Amino acid sequence: MKNIIMAAAVLGSLIMAHPAFDVMAVQEQTPEDILSENVSFRIEVVAEGFEQPWAMAFLPDGRALVTDRIAGEISLIDVVTGEKTLLKGVPKSHFENLSGGLLDIIVHPDFAENNLIYFSYASRLHDRTSAVVDRARLDGNRLVDRERIFEAWPRFKYVAHLGLRLVLKDGYLFIAVGDRYVRDLAQVLNTHNGKIIRLFEDGAVPTDNPFISTDGALPEIWSYGHRNIQGMALHPETGELWTHEHGPRGGDEVNIIEPGLNYGWPIITYGEEYDDGPVGEGLTEKEGMIQPLYYYVPSIAPSGMEFYTGEAFPEWQGNLFIGALAMTHLNRLVINGNKVVHEERLLLEQAWRVRFVRQGLDGFLYLGNDLGMIVRLRPLD
Repeated sequence: MKNIIMAAAVLGSLIMAHPAFDVMAVQEQTPEDILSENVSFRIEVVAEGFEQPWAMAFLPDGRALVTDRIAGEISLIDVVTGEKTLLKGVPKSHFENLSGGLLDIIVHPDFAENNLIYFSYASRLHDRTSAVVDRARLDGNRLVDRERIFEAWPRFKYVAHLGLRLVLKDGYLFIAVGDRYVRDLAQVLNTHNGKIIRLFEDGAVPTDNPFISTDGALPEIWSYGHRNIQGMALHPETGELWTHEHGPRGGDEVNIIEPGLNYGWPIITYGEEYDDGPVGEGLTEKEGMIQPLYYYVPSIAPSGMEFYTGEAFPEWQGNLFIGALAMTHLNRLVINGNKVVHEERLLLEQAWRVRFVRQGLDGFLYLGNDLGMIVRLRPLD
């Protein structure tokens, strides 16, 4: 029996990005110390003034790179002082109708030797937009030697459902590409839409990809049948690739990704159309299509994903953390093997649209929200 998560109520209206953010006002409306089910922690404001911080990646020296989706900027943040330095050499991204912009960013595991970073964004050429991934070297506060690693095909006139979360593993780059609101493309293998892509870290196509010899299929495809993946992370013990993706009206999913498998969208889903009624034939399962490991009804609108492995919160080790946009909280999942056995919803009183969650080198959890803030969760002694 699959777990169906029922929310008690939507807490207030959705909080959108606000350029005139007041730190003191937020501190007044949120308690400084918070008692959760098994951990007491304090919220600390690290930095603010972003339009919409979408992703965060830590450098070996403890500083962090943060993408601002709307502004199209990458900032270098000192998480101790909050000092923010804008990087130069960042390419122009395209943001339109609350979609697109500058999205994920990750740091190469050998950054200390090669200074390489990867980032994804919406690229506009004439009147068409594509989901792209670039690689560059960080030289001080400037990006240099930038090169295009991947460009999704085809391009579209509008900007929506780009996905574009990134993961590096053992010399391979995994890229999540959304269905671009053309849902049937997720089931065909001649486009990148609704797929997870697997490349070598330099952009070359591995010859052992599952569809490399399939007529008409794009060789970069690793898995398909996805809607709009907004979170992707490696399991710290098994190395498995875990994802979550937005359902329509309900049916957000957590999945473990295996090569060549079909994850069902839009043929099977636990969600409904936004104007009510079933999606397609209203199927929730079908032979040959993978059932989600876990799903949410109603939707929490997940964003960002991190397995916690630090020492600061020993009670949370091995837990999976997911930001929630529509349900405005930080979602904590307790994992036993490949099963979700418990869920806790943190920061409900703050009612933040959480865009990302990242573990810092200090073992604390860092969150970005649509108020333009980066905050840190620090355990109480």
